[in-house]
Amino acid sequence: MTPQLSVVYVLTNPAMPGMVKIGRTSHDDAKTRIDQLYTTGVPVPFKLEFVCKVPNSEEVEKALHLAFAPHRVNPKREFFSIEATQAIAILKLLHVHDSTAEVESQPTILEKSEVDAGIQLSKKKKPNLNFDEMQIAIGSLLTCKSNEATVVVTTSKKVNLNGEEMSLTAATRKVLGNQYNVAPCPYWLFNGESLSIIYDNTYGEDDDE
Repeated sequence: MTPQLSVVYVLTNPAMPGMVKIGRTSHDDAKTRIDQLYTTGVPVPFKLEFVCKVPNSEEVEKALHLAFAPHRVNPKREFFSIEATQAIAILKLLHVHDSTAEVESQPTILEKSEVDAGIQLSKKKKPNLNFDEMQIAIGSLLTCKSNEATVVVTTSKKVNLNGEEMSLTAATRKVLGNQYNVAPCPYWLFNGESLSIIYDNTYGEDDDE
């Protein structure tokens, strides 16, 4: 008897900024199972960021949950305070079979109005990080929480890292040694205060630039 294929998925929800859900389900009804996560307690449907076929979905899911355990929002829930790109990058390193397009093409149990509501909320772009608006002057020093690397603010949207001008997103990728971008604010301090707090005080929500 042919074993049932299973998948590991990475989801986001525009009503839950800054959080990613990592789970697994059977392949044949993956779209239906993911759509069923849209319950009365969730304002809009989840967005499928990535899904892959794997022969050992339980092991892969557990490995991801372990890797991101420090960022788990609730030990009884599969939500993590990370970027979707971080989970996707690890899955791609495992050379998994990308089934995102295939699963997205499966029939949905959602009504068009529900899908449209999620799309519209996703389109509401958050303000880009702007040092002038955040009252961080040119010449200010920012310090990375992880390794105490520093950058100097050069324009309203650029910093200098080791003599090279770039966005704070690019600088974050370099100082962390990542192959993928992450939201930069949680990783930097200005005068001992997290940029996430400064961004939130300026714009009312966390940065995802």
